[in-house]
Amino acid sequence: MLRSARPVQRRLTIPEGLTARQIVGVLREAPGLVGEVTAPEEGAVLPETYAYQWGDDRAALLRRAEGAMLVALNTAWTERAEGLPLATPREALVLASIVERETALPEERPRIAAVFLNRLRRGMPLQSDPTVAYAAAEGGTLDRPLGRADLDREHPFNTYRIRGLPPGPIAAPGMASLRAVTRPAATEDLFFVADGSGGHAFARTLEEHNRNVARWREIERRRAENAVPVTR
Repeated sequence: MLRSARPVQRRLTIPEGLTARQIVGVLREAPGLVGEVTAPEEGAVLPETYAYQWGDDRAALLRRAEGAMLVALNTAWTERAEGLPLATPREALVLASIVERETALPEERPRIAAVFLNRLRRGMPLQSDPTVAYAAAEGGTLDRPLGRADLDREHPFNTYRIRGLPPGPIAAPGMASLRAVTRPAATEDLFFVADGSGGHAFARTLEEHNRNVARWREIERRRAENAVPVTR
């Protein structure tokens, strides 16, 4: 056993939706990995669970994760639906990163992807809050709520101010988000807003969307009224 037993297989999970900086943090904290590692290109790593052995190199594991993303993106792009307003796999990756950050509900991803694709077809701005947060944090993670100044700021990642896709991904999308943008739901929806239950309310018209927004604001108002103050 001492001579020939198989080494213990350890596992490292890179969750969906992390930025490149956060992924470096995950690698640095993994017990048993050695060596330095620098931040990869944003969106270049496939969120997944990777096996490794004690003493393996961090940079080598990162290269495996980058190779896995290339394979996943190529597969999603090869199997894409016809007529998408996306010209390259890179554009699919960018949109998938936005979808990844917009919802944690797997069943919503194809529909949210469809909303953004419908907006791209019409030349409408995407108006995605996660892109604004990415811009406000300069590629990091924002630790405060978004404000009006953030929405009005001129920045290439602020999709309230630009039309079309931002210049790059904002996080690492998982395979489900890649599939969502390349095989979206069949819907004419153009809007969505939080519904108070952890999901979103979707709408095809601005009038319907405004009603959904009003309901969400009422939910927020009631929550604020019912909040229990913290005492010391």
